[in-house]
Amino acid sequence: HVQLVESGGGSVQSGGSLRLSCTGSGPINTYWNLAWFRQVPGKEREGVAAIDSDALTSYADSVKGRFTIIKDIAKNTLYLQMNSLNPNDTAMYYCAAQRWSVARHVMLSPGEYNVWGQGTQVTVS
Repeated sequence: HVQLVESGGGSVQSGGSLRLSCTGSGPINTYWNLAWFRQVPGKEREGVAAIDSDALTSYADSVKGRFTIIKDIAKNTLYLQMNSLNPNDTAMYYCAAQRWSVARHVMLSPGEYNVWGQGTQVTVS
């Protein structure tokens, strides 16, 4: 499996923006589905945004209109552009990949992914 490494997390005030990056040790375009998830202590991991090899995207309702998932093949990097951040967005953010096609209705289900990064913390105050 390719290894995924996230970066770009940090602390930001409400209303601010951050861009998370996820770089693969191998070609990320060999994976059919790529996604971002987040998790806070004591809660289940939540799907945030996903993109497949046809550039079809899926977003959690809580981030629609504020977050954008971007796959840059040339840079071998998956991005999550996060705008209008609020304290509810505070979490550890993870990128994930799956080599096989994932049905659209489960693109944001963590159980559908088998390659994970180590996470990057986002704190909004």
